[in-house]
Amino acid sequence: MYLRRDRAMIAVTIMVDVAFYAGRSGLVSGSDIAERAGLARRGIEPLLQALSRSGVLDSVRGPRGGYRLGRPQRDISLDEIVRTVANDDASGEGGPIGALFERVVSPCWHQLDSVVCQQMISLTLEDMVRRAEAAGLRRPLHEPITFSI
Repeated sequence: MYLRRDRAMIAVTIMVDVAFYAGRSGLVSGSDIAERAGLARRGIEPLLQALSRSGVLDSVRGPRGGYRLGRPQRDISLDEIVRTVANDDASGEGGPIGALFERVVSPCWHQLDSVVCQQMISLTLEDMVRRAEAAGLRRPLHEPITFSI
C-alpha cells in the first residue's frame, strides 16, 4: 500500500537525489544524501542497503565511495523503488479496527491505493529529474582544480 508510507517516500527521495546529483557515472555519499534530505545518515542506511541489494543503486566502497544508479533513470519506476522498501515495512500494523474501518475506510483506501499504484508505475526517475529541473533546481558544477604558479 502506497498511502501512509514514510519509508517509501524517503526511498523515492533518496533515488531522486542520486539520479539528480550522480546519475550512473558520478557518485554521491550517503552523508550528502542525508544532509540534503534533512535526515539522519543512520536512518537512511537500511534503505540504501535495500536499494543496493535490489540493483536499483550501485554501492561503491572506499574513501571516495558512494552511490550511483544501478540502471538508467528511464528504466527505474517509482513503483519499483516503493516495492523494494515496502516489503519489510511494518507501518501497516497497529492501525484502526472496527466495522467502519473494515467495511468503508479500508476498501476506499485500497481503491485510492490502486490509483496511486498506476501513477507510480508510469513515473520514472527520469521524469522526476525533469521535474527537479523544471522546479529550478541546479546540479553543482564539478570543475577540475587548477593551479597556477
